[in-house]
Amino acid sequence: MPKQVDYGSRRRRIAEAVCVLADEQGPEGVSMRDVAARAQVSLGAVQRCFRTKEEMLLFAVEHVGERVTERVRARIAAGPAQSAATALGHATDEVALLREEHRAEARIWLAFVAQAAVSASLAEPLRNSYAALQDLFVRLITEAAASGPGGGAADAFADGPDAVREARTLLALTDGLTGHVLIGHLTAKEAEGVLHAHLAGLWARLGVTGPEAKG
Repeated sequence: MPKQVDYGSRRRRIAEAVCVLADEQGPEGVSMRDVAARAQVSLGAVQRCFRTKEEMLLFAVEHVGERVTERVRARIAAGPAQSAATALGHATDEVALLREEHRAEARIWLAFVAQAAVSASLAEPLRNSYAALQDLFVRLITEAAASGPGGGAADAFADGPDAVREARTLLALTDGLTGHVLIGHLTAKEAEGVLHAHLAGLWARLGVTGPEAKG
């Protein structure tokens, strides 16, 4: 019988090879031939999964975004009894990619962001990833606000910050801190301090007791 090929697994393997090469030389320096060699598959196998280099890069961008998003969801799911404030703290920690084991992932993500500034097709999956994270932040901020004085989510922002604006601010802050740590302007610990101080200020404005507000 002909050998069955798991194309989903192969595409993910190729995406990992793309990420390694993008980390070494930037997305623009990645070739399908080099990816095949790094993934230890034939060039034909790469071309059967992806018709063009652009299609391959788009999949790799989506792969990185999904990996970060899944890690955020897993961190939240690991503590189902945790407050929305605690969950948001965990989520922002993951998105900022400040830990040493995520440093390569952070370099790859920012390399793709830089390339997307001149590539409309590459920008689209990045926008989708940011939109998904923003929606998650909005939900957690709204839930945290609803748990504070005055109750319900419907009137949680009647006199307080707007959830979408706060989510956008948090997303921009996490992205900025990623870059500052990568170039050595801040240490990971200093960046964590900035992030947690911002969250503490948010909880104070909402009258919510969050883990960051305790420190």
